[in-house]
Amino acid sequence: MEVKIENSWKNALSETFSQKFFSDLISFVKDEYRSHLVFPPGKEIFNAFWHCPLEKVKVVILGQDPYHGPGQAHGLSFSVRAGIPFPPSLLNILKEIRQDIGKDMPPDGDLTRWADQGVFLLNATLTVRAHQAGSHQNKGWEQFTDEVIKVINQQRENVVFLLWGAYAQKKSALIDENRHLVLKAPHPSPLSAHRGFLGCGHFSKANQFLESKGINPIDW
Repeated sequence: MEVKIENSWKNALSETFSQKFFSDLISFVKDEYRSHLVFPPGKEIFNAFWHCPLEKVKVVILGQDPYHGPGQAHGLSFSVRAGIPFPPSLLNILKEIRQDIGKDMPPDGDLTRWADQGVFLLNATLTVRAHQAGSHQNKGWEQFTDEVIKVINQQRENVVFLLWGAYAQKKSALIDENRHLVLKAPHPSPLSAHRGFLGCGHFSKANQFLESKGINPIDW
């Protein structure tokens, strides 16, 4: 499994790619793909990076694991391909958009349209075994995605970080809130969405911040 990643990220993360933890991680991931059913498909692991080069990042939405059901994960946090039913967390995200900015439900849950506008849809862990949530946690992915967030923090300005749930909110320690906007809410999963995700207004707040900095807002 060769690591294919868009050039701006390749350059910014070159030191990270040369570290031992990353070569160990890649060895582990290759073994997993050889011996188990793993999501997303190998060529889509770095999909978020392809669709949203470093210099285009406006908003970061941090997920935890990829979806672990067949046909769901395609390398963008919370997103599923057209034709796949909306997972519950994504459904709550789309409900909140409707409530917040009055936008109708889209025909599908493919968030590539966001990624192409500068929404970096990053999972903390980029791979997972089928039907085994958390199975690739603590193997090195979290260290890698910490480095990704540090790069965004240092090399970009006026980025909106949407941190939903305690797991994502741990990453706020890596973000300089004098340079960026950090918005926090409970996770959109049905277990917690009613505790403040629904009604958080993050989508309008993100756009208001971007516009205040002279940056084109996101068409959610």
